[in-house]
Amino acid sequence: MDIQEKYEALKRNLKELGSVAVAFSGGVDSTFLLKTAHDVLGDKAVAVTARSASFPQRELNEAKAFCEKNQIAHIICDSEELDIEGFRQNPPNRCYLCKKELFGKIKRLAKERGLEAVAEGSNTDDNGDYRPGLAAVRELGVKSPLREAGLNKEEIRSLSKDLGLPTWNKQSFACLASRFVYGETIEEKKLGMVEQAEQFLLDMGFHQVRVRIHGLLARIEVSAQELPRLMEEKTRETIAARLKGLGFDYVTADLLGYRTGSMNETLPEEEKAL
Repeated sequence: MDIQEKYEALKRNLKELGSVAVAFSGGVDSTFLLKTAHDVLGDKAVAVTARSASFPQRELNEAKAFCEKNQIAHIICDSEELDIEGFRQNPPNRCYLCKKELFGKIKRLAKERGLEAVAEGSNTDDNGDYRPGLAAVRELGVKSPLREAGLNKEEIRSLSKDLGLPTWNKQSFACLASRFVYGETIEEKKLGMVEQAEQFLLDMGFHQVRVRIHGLLARIEVSAQELPRLMEEKTRETIAARLKGLGFDYVTADLLGYRTGSMNETLPEEEKAL
């Protein structure tokens, strides 16, 4: 199917749901999914956003603003991952633990409001990486309309641009817990350090940013195109001073640049197969 055929298939699938609670982070995928669901189902499409220590205030504010502007009903629920047994220890299946708790909560909210389905925004590109959260999606019967329609990230950005969505060229984002090396304890203080460090880099004009944390060492990832600017002397000195001020002992740049799931690169293949 071409991109328009996939888009039409997405709309048909959403219409068949009747009503839906969309897990809404304000990112590229969930914004496109929510907008399409609202276009198809009107008030029978409701956004649900989880507020937690691993979700930056910036992202929450943008999610609120989008729903207000588009007059979409928006539920904000507290979903504190750090209270989930085992989550703080940051095991390889951390995302499964989080998604199971989160989508269980969204399913209960949907039932209370008479909504027939729960949907999330993964796309076909997510099939190629280690994504334990998708196991929770399957177990709980959560719908993945973008994947079901065969849409990938590039196509979603293109359709988002056609729809005039502000997120069409927004940087990819994942929860702040994904910045921690597996096995390192996830703490509120360190989550705050990562959030502030990434916000500083975004404010400096870098587009695609990750600050991975290894103990008190910060490993900065930016896109390959932005690496030359990151290496400029004044820029390096400014960033190092700010991040050290946040509590990092060492500030480093990853020469491979930004890539999704870089923390998964050290996982044994048998772990990824679980």
